Amino acid sequence: MNTVEHISRDELTKKIARHDHFRLVEVSPEAEYHRAHLPGAINLPPNQVGRLALKRLRDRNAEIVLYCDGSESDPAAEAARELSERGYTNVREYAEGKQDWIDTGLPIERDKVEGEGEIS
Repeated sequence: MNTVEHISRDELTKKIARHDHFRLVEVSPEAEYHRAHLPGAINLPPNQVGRLALKRLRDRNAEIVLYCDGSESDPAAEAARELSERGYTNVREYAEGKQDWIDTGLPIERDKVEGEGEIS
């Protein structure tokens, strides 16, 4: 069984600040991702990891950091195992997840979703 290497919040914030070349991936339902995600993250909904990875994560040797909301169910760990099984060689997990990031006061990005926000 493949063990997924973890990345700490401190290491991840440094990688983002240095603009290191890696893919940051939130494993959550699309609506949750649009409400708030870590800077530069892309989204892979938990039930679509295998299908979307081929389109969004083409380089199987690139560094990929996965995270989810930090809840007890850990879709990021499951996605990391699935990617490893599909031949991705450099997969890591930010296990503490998005809630830890937000609780620490680090910046997030939000996407405007139709039907939310201002009333026309």
